[in-house]
Amino acid sequence: MVSGRGYKDWQCLVQCKRSPSTEATNSSSITRTGFRLSTHTAVKMLTSVLSFTPEMAATVTEYCTNSSNDVSGDMKELWDWTVGEFEDSDKMSSPLQGATMQFLAQLLGAKRILEIGCYSGYSALAWYEATKQTNAEIITLELDPKMIAASRRTIAKYKMADRVHLIEGKAQDSIETLTGTFDIIFVDANKDGYETYVKQILDKKLLSPNGLIMCDNVFARGMTISTEANPHLPGKVRPYWTECGKALKRFNNFCKNDPRIDTVLMPVYDGVTFIKWKQ
Repeated sequence: MVSGRGYKDWQCLVQCKRSPSTEATNSSSITRTGFRLSTHTAVKMLTSVLSFTPEMAATVTEYCTNSSNDVSGDMKELWDWTVGEFEDSDKMSSPLQGATMQFLAQLLGAKRILEIGCYSGYSALAWYEATKQTNAEIITLELDPKMIAASRRTIAKYKMADRVHLIEGKAQDSIETLTGTFDIIFVDANKDGYETYVKQILDKKLLSPNGLIMCDNVFARGMTISTEANPHLPGKVRPYWTECGKALKRFNNFCKNDPRIDTVLMPVYDGVTFIKWKQ
């Protein structure tokens, strides 16, 4: 997920803009990813999406955070520790995203949660706190030895070992060992593995009948949509996110076309895809 560099200094890294060429077009229709709209409808829809500068996006995110449920003191403490400890802490969920995840876990009454990609354990802590009433089991997968150590620190420090179980190793191998079903599956790992992981989940029927899969960062900082979509993306990380964008474009096409599932890609954060079994 997208985050900033401090608890009160996060940013939105993908901007939604009206295209000058779209505003000026006189053609009878506009095509976006195969969906054909009349010019009037397309422009009307585009203008319903707010256009933000990076500064305004940060202000709006802070406003939304302050207007939403507060996260706990433990989550704030872990957030600040992670930001200070790791240069790539933008991989961590933001406080607003943590509150969103807790909201969904309680809404669904989740009793079993799987997350693919643990990082420092911030999202695991969010799930843990949100599911005290359901006593949910939380299984989290991590490959990076540095983040495995950080996750183990988090699990021990916040006394989560009774319900949070960390599995070390490649996610693809770990998924093959899993049995039963999960009410929430959160995918936030290497982007070139998303399609493989979700296919495994579906083939093994690991998602409960009314369960939800959440796949994060499917915009790849905007690179999934266009390499020109985010002019604010730093040059040193642009090649990495460009490759992620290629993989996630294939993943999004897979989700759209797999007959077993219903899927919605929401333009929130860095793009979140929600998946459920087709009813």
